[in-house]
Amino acid sequence: MRELVIIGGGLTGLSCAYFASRMGYKVTVLEASNKVGGLMSTFEVGGGRLEKFYHHFFTHDTEFLWLLKELGISDKLMYQNSSMGVFSNGKIYNFNGPLDLLKMNCLNIEDKIRFGATSLYLSKMANWKDYENFSTYDWFIKYAGKNVTKIIWEPLLRAKFGSYYNKVPVSWMIGRLSQRVNSRKGGREKLGYLKGSTDVLLKALTSKLQSQNVKLITDVRAEKFITENGIIKKIATQNGDFSGDVFVSTIPTCYLSKLVKGINTEYAKDLSKIEYFGAMCFIYELTEPLSKIYWLNIAEKDFSFGGVIEHTNLISADNYNNSHIVYLSRYFSPNEEIANLDNAEVERIMSADLCKIYPKFSKSIVKNTYLFKTKTAATVCNLNFSKKVLSCKTPISNLFTVNMSHIYPDERSCNNSIRTAAKACKVMGIDTSYVSIGRSLSGLIGMD
Repeated sequence: MRELVIIGGGLTGLSCAYFASRMGYKVTVLEASNKVGGLMSTFEVGGGRLEKFYHHFFTHDTEFLWLLKELGISDKLMYQNSSMGVFSNGKIYNFNGPLDLLKMNCLNIEDKIRFGATSLYLSKMANWKDYENFSTYDWFIKYAGKNVTKIIWEPLLRAKFGSYYNKVPVSWMIGRLSQRVNSRKGGREKLGYLKGSTDVLLKALTSKLQSQNVKLITDVRAEKFITENGIIKKIATQNGDFSGDVFVSTIPTCYLSKLVKGINTEYAKDLSKIEYFGAMCFIYELTEPLSKIYWLNIAEKDFSFGGVIEHTNLISADNYNNSHIVYLSRYFSPNEEIANLDNAEVERIMSADLCKIYPKFSKSIVKNTYLFKTKTAATVCNLNFSKKVLSCKTPISNLFTVNMSHIYPDERSCNNSIRTAAKACKVMGIDTSYVSIGRSLSGLIGMD
């Protein structure tokens, strides 16, 4: 029986463990934090479980739907009509379809036509391979127009990518828009959520893994690869060494780079070229809702957050003892001041900006607040990013890697974590032909 050691216990690592153990591998998963789950981790609010970083699912998440069926929890998934809005020039606009677009008085009729036409083209007709060396910002300026770009797209790109806002390839936007548009039925977007949160998926998956004799070891951080004749034999940790025949890293490339530096310097340098954004979610538990909108994009410069996600406008507040849950989301680069602020200071800054959108918001309706951060929430996708994406098969013969860069040009999601894990296992010689494969653009690069 071959022994596989997986570094990283997020959904990608757990999915790899599921595929490998199903095919007879003896699997060990090493996770640095005190529990598995990664960005799917949850905490308790109002007697229910809630994700630290907001989650929802799309109707076309084929691999995700397949895994739910495998685990016998398909009945836990529910779909709801969602609602979107845009806050621009000090005003909230509904943003759910063509009629809402026509009502946006900050755009003239030509702007609206160009916005609709360019969005439709990118989401339905464009091939991402043709646009890797074109900046999304420049493309929108040229085809959507300066007004549309300045009012809508530039603030959203800045909120997501900061100083890299004008270097993001059109390929990424094609993946992003395709993901959202394909979740619409009859013009209205439907989004899915698991009854009981992603904690339901984690419990079902870890239970299944344990029944397949997978070892899930937490609070253990990989410190060094121990090699013989260029082949990895063990992973050294503060809790001892773990040996195996095959190793797969699902951790961010910046961390893997440090582990292989003493083995293959050039490969370590290539890994370190991929940069990451951090993300924070400041969460309000409120006595009443702010609005009827689920997802409000902030199309304003210099706001401390890029989106207001009213979770309980998608999922009933009954699940949280009638508390209303609101996420304020923010991406950040390591050198930004907000990355190092404490909870109280983040709340002070964000609540001031929230009042600009909802003047009636006050501390009197706040029950609790929570703040969660991660330094590696997403890769920085710049022009020709696919050339930075390294092969799943590394120069070290028995080491493989699958990480967020392999999701490009699509957007990260639970579905794409499962998809890229299945693709990586196939590269490793593990049969995953039984997995239902959807139309996602992830897992297309580096999986040869």
